[in-house]
Order: sequence, then structure tokens, then C-alpha cells
Amino acid sequence: MSKITLTFPDGNKRDADAGLTGAELAASISKSLAKKAVALELDGTLTDLADPIAADAAVKIITRDDPEALELVRHDCAHVMAEAVQELFPGTQVTIGPVIENGFYYDFDPPEPFHLEDLEKIEAKMAEIIQRNAPFTKEVWSREDTKAHFKAKGEDYKVELVDAIPEGEDLKIYKQGDWLDLCRGPHMNSTGKVGKAFKLLSIAGAYWRGDSNNPMLQRIYGTAWASEKDLKAYLNMLEEAEKRDHRRLGREMDLFHFQEEAPGAVFWHPKGWTLFLQLIDYMRRRQDAAGYFEVNSPDMMERSLWEQSGHWEKFGENMFTTQTPDDRVYCCKPMNCPGHVQIFKHGLKSYRELPLRIAEFGKVHRYEPSGALHGLLRVRHFTQDDAHIFCTEDQITEECIAVNDLILSIYKDFGFEDVVIKFSDRPERRVGSDAVWDKAEAALKHAVEVAGLDHELNPGEGAFYGPKLEYVLRDAIGRDWQCGTLQVDFNLPERLGAFYIGSDGEKTIPVMLHRAMFGSLERFVGILVEHHAGRFPLWLAPVQLNVATIVSEADDYAREVFAKAEAAGLRAEIDLRNEKINYKVREHSVAKVPVMYVCGRREAEEGTVSVRRLGSKEQVVMKVDDAIAALAAETIPPDLLDMNPSEKTNKSKTRKSEKAA
Repeated sequence: MSKITLTFPDGNKRDADAGLTGAELAASISKSLAKKAVALELDGTLTDLADPIAADAAVKIITRDDPEALELVRHDCAHVMAEAVQELFPGTQVTIGPVIENGFYYDFDPPEPFHLEDLEKIEAKMAEIIQRNAPFTKEVWSREDTKAHFKAKGEDYKVELVDAIPEGEDLKIYKQGDWLDLCRGPHMNSTGKVGKAFKLLSIAGAYWRGDSNNPMLQRIYGTAWASEKDLKAYLNMLEEAEKRDHRRLGREMDLFHFQEEAPGAVFWHPKGWTLFLQLIDYMRRRQDAAGYFEVNSPDMMERSLWEQSGHWEKFGENMFTTQTPDDRVYCCKPMNCPGHVQIFKHGLKSYRELPLRIAEFGKVHRYEPSGALHGLLRVRHFTQDDAHIFCTEDQITEECIAVNDLILSIYKDFGFEDVVIKFSDRPERRVGSDAVWDKAEAALKHAVEVAGLDHELNPGEGAFYGPKLEYVLRDAIGRDWQCGTLQVDFNLPERLGAFYIGSDGEKTIPVMLHRAMFGSLERFVGILVEHHAGRFPLWLAPVQLNVATIVSEADDYAREVFAKAEAAGLRAEIDLRNEKINYKVREHSVAKVPVMYVCGRREAEEGTVSVRRLGSKEQVVMKVDDAIAALAAETIPPDLLDMNPSEKTNKSKTRKSEKAA
């Protein structure tokens, strides 16, 4: 029997007989490891313990306590759920059931629709199946036998799935006791390893294969974790997330709404639009200070431009188009970059003008399936804080570091300090030669190394024109949001004919750095609402102050207080309604107004206000001018905190003169 060499995570090597299984390898190391082992990692890929190792490989025995086992726990739990459903509801067809982030789902076609109360019954049956501790075993069947088996059981969807598997590919059947399913695997060694830390969460509709022309199925979502402690923490997070849901808070705070006539588009109300404009004003100040010129490009351009850029080939099915009477086809822009290249190309550019940084708050349009739309977090029409830096190859490192520093500084101002950076390299579908991609990836890696950035590799997730850094924020309840990006692009400027005159007098293609910091402003608003649970920092709150009266005799005084607050630059409202003050306080608390000045007879006589803060039962009585001055000081945006008004004006003038020069 031939020998193979196995390399363990600590670098140690061991010779073994070819064909040794993962289970045998674990047993040869120790009895305790053999008991704990649930899978084998073979050259970075998870496999069944029963699979033979045929050649030299890097190996790792996976126990249930290892992070790598969590996906297997969820996969096995999905199979257990499917068995439970078919035991409880005979005649139900099982379709597909993948692992997803934080859990799993399975799509079913039952004889009668499931109801929410059925979830508890299914969970009880799942616990029973897990208790049986049936082993998972894998068999490879012929295409004919597989189809015959599922056809005999009335599993038409499985027959269709078999037909979709390419010829020559193994058809794997996984059994758990008497129940089986078509599955790629891998699985742990028994149903008992799933454990007790699982919960079924919801039922939803889903078209077979995501096509609205196909039958509607019922999807059951579940979650599973390595321990009951982890499950409890996740369920607590879900409960907190529900309280923070930006759609509910958006209604309570009167920020925005959606309606069927404009799916995936936002109707901003005055308060919501005020918040939106605060983001733009903040970003304008930061970009101006960093040397960006703001531009605006057309929302609609001819299809030929998108074909030239490569967007039509990659994103054509997600672009909104229209045809004019003269038979020209136009596309609503899904991205701003081709328009910015046109601006760069207008007029001859010299190397002395580089880097040229241009930015736009551009409205972009992308078709998202109806089922994927989710409030502000997934829309069809959104605003990008997009910018493109045209530079020389020698300037890439310095510009990338400057963008990174700016992005991290901005996130900190909005309360996000836990940020993970992911390096995304070339995807399968891309434009440009491997040599160009090698150069782009090397340039971005060099910038990351020089900046000393901790980062994770996100293989194959780069843009179709270049590698990128993705900035992932962690919010107040532990959820991750991918927001900002930075991409190095050697391809698009060449495809669209951009050039500058180099120091040698020759035409030279610029490097194009694509940069977004909020990403989608609509989405960032949704993230902010949920991160802060609607209780925005004072500088960001759409309404910073409400002046409310206790009695009608104080109305004139309240108007004076309101006028002073507005004169001080505060975003204020006044409430003179003939309602009890407790009612007013409750209502404005629900709307998350951070500060209230309460005015009654005594306050009017003494020139004071009773100050109430959101979330506090205490009131502080202050002289009205002192209260307004103190509040105005609290509302200064973080990027302006260290500047007095004259410094701000001088800085602005200096920047504009530098641009003119």
C-alpha cells in the first residue's frame, strides 16, 4: 500500500497509508480525540470523517467545539428538521435546505400550509430525532437509481434537482437512520452531535428556485449554535434587533415611508430628510478638507457607454433601461464611475494635476428582486457618497492610506470603533488580464502593509474591475454591516479611453481608485437608526429640542424660548397643544426627541426652562439663555469641535484658493 504524508496545523508531519479515513486518523492519535471528532479538514476543505485520504495533504481533525464545526451543526440541524417535518406531515415534499448566516432554512411543499404553532411541534420532533443519535452515512448512487427512488416517493422537486446536476458528478445520498436526502455534504457522524441549542424562528413563502413562475413553497427558518449559551445570546440579540428595527422607528419618529407604487424607493419625510442632509453636510466638510472636488453626473446615459465600461455585461440584468422614440437605449446609472471618467477626460490633464479627487452624492438605480427588499437596508434607488481618485502608480500607496484614515475617522465620529477590514481579490467574472490584476492586487496589498492594517482575506469578492478593501462595522448589539469600500482599478480608465500627459510628454493611463465611505446613504441611515435605537447623538438628531408648554398662559413665553433656540442654530419644534404635559412628554419620547424645554407659569415669571433629557426622569431648571448656550455647544458636529467660526471660514477660503491655484 502506498504511503502519504499528512501535515498537521502545528507543522508536524506523519506518514500514513493511502486510504486512511479521518476517523481512523483521529483514533490513531487518541481515544478521546476519536470520540470528539466530527469531521476532517482536508487541504482547507471540510469532509466527512469516513472519507479516505488518498494523497499528501494538510489535515485537521475537527471537533464539535471547533469554530469550523458550527456550519456542520447547522447543516445537520436542517436535515433533522426535514426528517421531523416529513414524520409529522406525511406527503410533504422536501426541496433544498442550505446553511445561511446564523442558521439555516429548508423549503417544503406540504399538502396543507404550515402555521406558526406547528414550529413547536417540529422542534419537539427534532429533539426526539437528535436523541435517537442515528449515524450519518454517505452513499453514492447512480443517476437512474436516485431518480427512481425520489419519483417513487412523489418527490418531484428532488427529481428535478437530479436532472440539474451535471453529468459525471457524483450523486451523494446521506442517510440518518431510515431517512435520507440528496446532499453534497459533509455531515457530522451522527444526529446526536446537533445538540439542544437550536430554535425554529419563522415561516415564509419562497418560489421554487426563486422564480415567480414556479410554485410557491413554504420556507422554515431556524438557527443552531454550538451551545445553549450561544443560542440564548443570539435570541436576545434578535429581540433587541426587533426593538431597534429601523422600519418601526422610522414610523414612530416620522422619518420616511415606503409604498407599493414605488417598490424599493424611499419617501423621505421632513425629519428624515433633515437627517439625510446632515450626513451629506458632514461628508462635504470632510471631503472638502481632504481635497476633493464635488461633481454631478447624469442619472441616465446611453447603453453603449455601459457596454464599453463592462457594466452591461456584468450587471445588465440589474439595470433599469428605457428606449426613446429614436431607438436609442438609455440606462439609469447603477454606478457613478463611468460618469466620473467622462469628467476626467474633459480637457487635457497633466501629471501635475494628479492626484485628482472627485466626489459625488450620486443617485444610482439597481434592480433588486422584490423578496430581497428590506426597508432602507436593501433598496432599488439609493445615494452613494462616491468618489474616484485619478492618480499615478507612484501615488497609489499614499492615496490608499489617506482614504483608509479618512474612512476610519468618519466611522468613529458616528460611534463605530469596531471595524474589520477585508481584502477582496479577483472574482471569477472580471475584466482585464491576469497581469493587470497581479499589479492591482500587489499595489493594494502594499498600501495595506505600509499602513500596518489588520485585515482578513475575502477571496474572490473583488469588483469586476479591481481588488478592494471592504470596511465592516460592528453595531451596538454585535451585528456586522459592510459599508465602505476602496478599490484599485487599472482597467476602467483604459476601457473608457482616459489618459493624462506624463512627465515624459507621453499619454499615460491613470490609475483609478474607487471609494465609498457611507456606501449607500439610505442604508447608512438605517444602520444608524438601529445602532443608536433612534436615540441619535445631539448633533445628528433631526429634531434636537422640543419646547412644550404646561399651560396656555405660558404660550407667549414658549414662543420666545423657541425663537432664541432657532436663532442659536438649534433644530427645534414647539408644542403649544392643549394637552397634559405628561402626554406631550410621552409622545416626544416615542419620537426620540433628545431634549425638551418645559415652560409653565413659574418658568415664564423667572425666565427659566425645565430641561428634560430623553431616558431620564429628572428635570433641571436653568436660565433660558444658559440652557440654550449649553445645548448649542453639545450640538456641534464632531469634525467642527476643535474649530471656532473664524477658523472654519479661513480654512474654507484657504482650500478654495489652493484648488484655484
